[in-house]
Amino acid sequence: MTGFFSKRWRGEAPLDRLFWRDMLLVGTILNVASSALALILLGLKLPLWLVLAVHFLPVPYNIFLTIAVWRTAEKTGGLKGQLTMLGSALWLIATVVV
Repeated sequence: MTGFFSKRWRGEAPLDRLFWRDMLLVGTILNVASSALALILLGLKLPLWLVLAVHFLPVPYNIFLTIAVWRTAEKTGGLKGQLTMLGSALWLIATVVV
């Protein structure tokens, strides 16, 4: 598992896989699952701190993915790299706000 994180941190993972699969697909699924679980916990009238902790649990992973995309996009360069950086920043904002 450390290879997964270290390759992405060093910008060695393919940009398309990192952005489309890791960030948009897997990251979004994790965020939706976390939010759904938080809503269930809220419905069960569990403490608010627990509900918020579960809801915001994926944020460090989201930040990691965004930084990994930026590092890889900087190596790629060009319009594709810039658009990917913009897309990842917008995705991060959306996941934190929603």
